[in-house]
Amino acid sequence: MVILDGKKISNEIKEEIAAEVSQMKERGEKVPHLAAVLVGNDGASLTYVGSKVRSCKKIGFESTLIHLPEETTEDELLKKVHQLNTDDSIDGYIVQLPLPKHIDEQKVLMAVDPDKDVDGFHPVNFGKMALDMESFISATPFGIMELLRRYKVDTEGKHVVVIGRSHIVGRPISILMSQKGEAANCTVTLTHSRTKNMTELTLQADIIVSALGVPHFLKEDMVKDGVVIIDVGITRVPDESKERGYYIAGDVDFESVSKKASFITPVPGGVGPMTIAMLLKNTLLARERHRNIK
Repeated sequence: MVILDGKKISNEIKEEIAAEVSQMKERGEKVPHLAAVLVGNDGASLTYVGSKVRSCKKIGFESTLIHLPEETTEDELLKKVHQLNTDDSIDGYIVQLPLPKHIDEQKVLMAVDPDKDVDGFHPVNFGKMALDMESFISATPFGIMELLRRYKVDTEGKHVVVIGRSHIVGRPISILMSQKGEAANCTVTLTHSRTKNMTELTLQADIIVSALGVPHFLKEDMVKDGVVIIDVGITRVPDESKERGYYIAGDVDFESVSKKASFITPVPGGVGPMTIAMLLKNTLLARERHRNIK
């Protein structure tokens, strides 16, 4: 059994990007600039955005954090998005989700310039990805594909079962793994909370990507020997015995399932670190794209 070490691979990717940024500086070129818009004080969002800003600094990117108060109106946020769209110094930016309930997330995401949408959430980027055209791929599916590539996991002709149909992970990864190319060429079954024969399907799977958000959902009796497990789930489970009052759990019962798996991602330290690395990769791609346009 091989652990798919997302922390290790993400550090390798960051080092590769840092080397490219260093060469840009030597040539006197503008380095990539990533901006993040955060509305309110959601704890998880603050942690995640802080991690992105630190990663930018570490690899030589410029970064801007725009922290707006909870009571920011939808119109005010849309004005800020328009400013970022027209600011040539910003190569890519993200609007951190979730947004406060009084703001229409879809409306805001639609207002983001697809050429600066390094989160890959805009319908233009999703559509291009589905059509196998050059686009920004949502960072988590992008990270999963990169993990599979770098560990040379054999996917050719394999049956993949994806658990979860979100637009951010489940649906895009099901499309990417069914396409032609490295870490792809799979036959994909997309399952979700209404799927009736889940265990029957997971027992047939050569590869399982679980993005359901239900702790320890996938058990040993639901998988076959030699299965490849990609656990995207990350949930805070209350636990008074822990100093923090909780522990982090994935969708997969790691202890038992890992005994059957040929490859498996841990939680934490698997898909999570890859998400930030691929966001940085998308920002580098945005910088290159803008340089070519100019």
